[in-house]
Amino acid sequence: MSFCHLHLHTEFSLLDGAIRIKELAKRVKAMGMTSCAITDHGNMFGAVAFYKAMTAEGIHPVIGCEVYVAPESRFIKTVTGTGDSRSRAYYHLILLAKDNEGLANLNRLVSKGYIEGFYRKPRIDEELLEQYHEGLICLSACMAGKVGSLILDGNEEEALQTAVRYAKIFGRGNYYLEVQANTTPQQAKINAALVRISNQTGIPLVATNDCHYLTMSDYETHDVLLCMQTGAKQSDAERFKMPTNDFYVKSETEMRRFFPELNEAIENTTKIANMCNVEYDFNNIHLPEFDVPEGFSSNA
Repeated sequence: MSFCHLHLHTEFSLLDGAIRIKELAKRVKAMGMTSCAITDHGNMFGAVAFYKAMTAEGIHPVIGCEVYVAPESRFIKTVTGTGDSRSRAYYHLILLAKDNEGLANLNRLVSKGYIEGFYRKPRIDEELLEQYHEGLICLSACMAGKVGSLILDGNEEEALQTAVRYAKIFGRGNYYLEVQANTTPQQAKINAALVRISNQTGIPLVATNDCHYLTMSDYETHDVLLCMQTGAKQSDAERFKMPTNDFYVKSETEMRRFFPELNEAIENTTKIANMCNVEYDFNNIHLPEFDVPEGFSSNA
């Protein structure tokens, strides 16, 4: 197989992901996939369970997170702007750990999002990305990512410059423009623009599906979760809901059918997965380091 899912939300994307990890491991194995990623919203809660479940089924686990990135500094905790993408409280961004250094940096980023940048969501910023980018691969994320948001605002040139900046932060070969396989008009606009930006900059494409539930038939179950999250009823006319039932764990055949002219974007999923080799050590106790303040003793 030459496709794997690199943007996927499990049950640990609370009230947003409807994919149970053990069922996911069996599903991707049955589909013939050899790798799969976890990228829950703003947290690493499910990483260990995911790692264990995937390795138990012989699936290569890719550990990641869909982080929230503040438009400016993580310390600015207000929303300002003109109603376009600049008025957002945060953007989305996919980070995948290449190795254990990358895993440590990903843990640092997520922790700082809660400790320093929390505003509606646990947010980081570009300053932290520059500081802790080593060992990480970055994908541009969904239409709520900064690049996608700028494209939807009609600012394709600024989206291009943003992509170039992120490619510089993460280094050559570690930043990808994420085309997604859903049928919304907004995504079609983003995908077309990302192809143009890739052609202009040489930044490679990668195909994902932003999976939130396991099979297409799980759409209704996921919709109930969204109602619980937003305090709405399914009968409410004006409420947040997924625009299509596309956001499930699609097969490689379905992904190739959606992107018939973007074979390299499909192939890049496995290329990225092969670059990501995190290993958890369960045989030793790992205690946090604690610097004792001056004047105090560690024996107290």
